[in-house]
Amino acid sequence: MSAPEFTYEITRGFLPGHRACAGCGQATAIRLVMEVVGPKAVAANATGCLEVFSTPHPESAWGIPWIHSLFENQAAVASGIEAALKKQGKLAEGVKVLAFGGDGGTLDIGFGALSGMFERGHDVLYVCMDNEAYMNTGVQRSGSTPFGASTTTSPAGRRSFGEDRPKKDLPAIAAAHGIPYVATASVSLFADVRRKVKKALGIYGPRYIQIHVPCPRGWGYDEKLSLDVGRQAVECGLYPLVEWESGKVTRVRKIKKVPVEEYLKGQRRFRHLFRTEEGKAQIAHIQELADENIEKYGLVG
Repeated sequence: MSAPEFTYEITRGFLPGHRACAGCGQATAIRLVMEVVGPKAVAANATGCLEVFSTPHPESAWGIPWIHSLFENQAAVASGIEAALKKQGKLAEGVKVLAFGGDGGTLDIGFGALSGMFERGHDVLYVCMDNEAYMNTGVQRSGSTPFGASTTTSPAGRRSFGEDRPKKDLPAIAAAHGIPYVATASVSLFADVRRKVKKALGIYGPRYIQIHVPCPRGWGYDEKLSLDVGRQAVECGLYPLVEWESGKVTRVRKIKKVPVEEYLKGQRRFRHLFRTEEGKAQIAHIQELADENIEKYGLVG
């Protein structure tokens, strides 16, 4: 007797059954993005957490054509996909081209390819999953690691208070390219993520969305609190939610302005700052960074 045939109609771009860590903000974010995008898309995905937990051989959580790029060239690969589909007339049929990368592969080693994609004007939606370090390879600091955070390559100790550089403002750099749409988002605000992805998909040309995705393993907090931690980052002003169109700020999300201490104190990567007077001085500086964002974007009032 022959085995029965099983069929499965793919109706979603990202499916259950992946191997993300419990509490992974990135896993939730990609589901939100792909709920809006749907199955009529092609994606280039850089090496990183998303690539590893979604495609352990011989399995895949993707319901769309998906290509694993190198750590640094997902924007270039997506550009090539877009050019090929344009030649074939597939873009006119509604096929979307996506590129996914973490903050390391986007803000650091992939920045050149990303800037080139912007300059050439490819019709690609690039989504950066920003968990603020190279989590997949051992929690090393990246250009997105916030000031004062302890990582394996910016460790806190007797001679260091952790990361001594401010977080790179890649959304503003992307906006300076004059591309049609740039936005920051937080996985903690589901409707906001969906709205921004939907808006981006309705615009022609290069688009960039950077989503803040808390990481319980790398940040050091209870896995049940990922959405709470993400909201705190927004409400204290350290992660402003902003939209730019053709280089100009068009919309910001107002906040409650909670003290940064409320956000920092629950995370192991900032715990050292609360132990000494020198550390508390760094907390005061982090508050200044949040206040600068609040003033710059008019987040309160």
